[in-house]
Amino acid sequence: MTSSELWSRATAERYDAEETEAFSEAVLGPTVAFLGELAGEGRALEFAIGTGRVGVPLRERGVPVVGVELSEHMAAVLRRKADEDTLPVVIGDMATTVVPGGFSLVYLLYNTISNLLTQDEQVECFRNAARHLEPGGRFVVELLVPPLRSLPHGQVAVPFDVSERHLGFDTFDLVEQVLVSHHLTLDGDDGRYRRENSRHRYAWPAELDLMARIAGLERERRVADWDGSPFTQDSTKHISVWRKPA
Repeated sequence: MTSSELWSRATAERYDAEETEAFSEAVLGPTVAFLGELAGEGRALEFAIGTGRVGVPLRERGVPVVGVELSEHMAAVLRRKADEDTLPVVIGDMATTVVPGGFSLVYLLYNTISNLLTQDEQVECFRNAARHLEPGGRFVVELLVPPLRSLPHGQVAVPFDVSERHLGFDTFDLVEQVLVSHHLTLDGDDGRYRRENSRHRYAWPAELDLMARIAGLERERRVADWDGSPFTQDSTKHISVWRKPA
């Protein structure tokens, strides 16, 4: 078992409703098209498949998808959308769980590699991806660029959402490379707020490239978003693609 924090039943049940932007066609369309092109005629393996936000539409596109998911509660929500024969899911962690067969694509999206709270575990995640890839196959990671440029000197907190129903901010441990995301969410119509937080280990793009090299993968491409826009020093996230040599 890795250090990833488990999603509870309550969190899993409300996940889709609270992540409406991530489920929009504007986000999912380019994401599924990007991954589908990389998968080609092969199979795809999604680490931390969650409720199937991407895995289900990618399967509907015609790509055979298998998922690995640590939270049984998240997998139970996915199972309402696709049965086991359509989209198999293995309960386990993304750093050590092995799925039979080879894949032309392994992918890990929506900052989820940061759920592994140590560098060693993140390296093992890359190794696990390489273990599943066929020669010439690709590993794709979507991850935010750490927003440390937004930190005023001497401060450790950065807001990322200030809206009518939600207040979100991150606090940083700059020594351990760990951030804690804090959420205050309006819960119902009685004015009460629900407080939640989660821990993440942030990593720079160059650090991920080194992890990939340790796993025997070569960087093929890095872009700023699923539309293929160029990655620059001002990009707030990246989509990175590493290839297993043929």
